[in-house]
Amino acid sequence: MKFTKMQGLGNDYIYVNCFEEKLDNPSEVAKLVSDRHFGIGSDGLVLIMPSDIADFRMRMFNSDGSEAEMCGNAIRCVGKYVYDNGMTDKTNVRVETLAGIKTLEMTVEYGKVTLVKVDMGVPILKPKDVPVNSDKDIFVSEPVVVDNKEYKVTCVSMGNPHAVTYVDDVMAFPLQNVGPKMETHTLFPRKINAEFVQVIDRSNLKMRVWERGAGETLACGTGACAVLVASVLNGLSERKAWVKLLGGDLLIEWNEDDNHVYMTGPAVTVFEGIINI
Repeated sequence: MKFTKMQGLGNDYIYVNCFEEKLDNPSEVAKLVSDRHFGIGSDGLVLIMPSDIADFRMRMFNSDGSEAEMCGNAIRCVGKYVYDNGMTDKTNVRVETLAGIKTLEMTVEYGKVTLVKVDMGVPILKPKDVPVNSDKDIFVSEPVVVDNKEYKVTCVSMGNPHAVTYVDDVMAFPLQNVGPKMETHTLFPRKINAEFVQVIDRSNLKMRVWERGAGETLACGTGACAVLVASVLNGLSERKAWVKLLGGDLLIEWNEDDNHVYMTGPAVTVFEGIINI
């Protein structure tokens, strides 16, 4: 199988061009290639496929083999892949995902994509649609108990579910302990991505993320979008801010006119290769 390893702020995936390759069991392939000791090493597997309703289709699988609806860092890399490899000459493309069609606007320098701005769509705030087991109209700064400690949590879906919690010092926070317990909390019937955020100022938010099915990663694009939305809902930030992740920074804007969230960040090709599967 031919593959390309790409990363967005250190959130790395193995990309396979399914216009040319055929995978019968992508869930098992995801587990194989993601293994950092016995495989290639990644946070998961991304398939670039034909679409009947958009320019391209993206399917993505976490390192544990579970399929996710959407990944903001991965979709930026999909845009770079299809342009850099001559699969399109358009700098605006539409990509089908399980979270709907996303529009990408690409910045090209010397014939290669360097930055991608993604229209991530309208944030989903109704708990039953996130989903959260709650009868409230909106889940903002609500108490969630983990290990007998109460956390104030705000839940947002950006096509996949997120729980955002604010902490005083995000780097000192015991993410490895709290993250997996938040992910699998009974409040969240489909599990959840858990973001822990330190507010630097109204234009800068620092976060770490425990991703559903992958553990802690260096970045999460949908998570950064959820953090910005949650921060606006909690009165902690402007509608446009930098979200600082372990792997770098993303510029996130929740546009007041169309209610859409826009994410801008880099996409990088690491290497290409062939693996026997």
